[in-house]
Amino acid sequence: MADKDTDRVWDLMKKIPICMLTTWDGTNLHSRPMDARTRREQNAIYFLADVRHHADDEIAKYPKLNLSFSDSDAHNYVSLSGNAVVSNDRAKIKELWEPTAKAWWDTPDNPNIRVLKVTPIEAEYWDGPGKVVAMIKMLTAAATGSRPELGENRKVSM
Repeated sequence: MADKDTDRVWDLMKKIPICMLTTWDGTNLHSRPMDARTRREQNAIYFLADVRHHADDEIAKYPKLNLSFSDSDAHNYVSLSGNAVVSNDRAKIKELWEPTAKAWWDTPDNPNIRVLKVTPIEAEYWDGPGKVVAMIKMLTAAATGSRPELGENRKVSM
């Protein structure tokens, strides 16, 4: 079952490319939407980040973070805890470069780009039945006084 659950976590993360990345600065939590590049074969989730936005400073001091993936239409969610490192690996930046990155930088040669690599520790996922089915199940549960069955929920060691 664990392999199936691990597979599902990776599948959901790949299908939900934008996630909230949450870091800790020693006093407060900070979340920001990020474009994830999942690489299961490397056991890593990568991000391109801008050195001017300070996530790299927080990660350098406190490398544990959380990634939250959400597809509310399908009622699919993943919360992943992991360890992160920041690098200025220019070859990796070019490898991870996608057209969406042009929203932030003109080219992968921009000196402000950094790579965030997150290595998963554990995850929890909620795999729902989709919006229409979930709504019907919630309405039925409300009418009958029961609790709706809204799909699978598992905790997974990564």
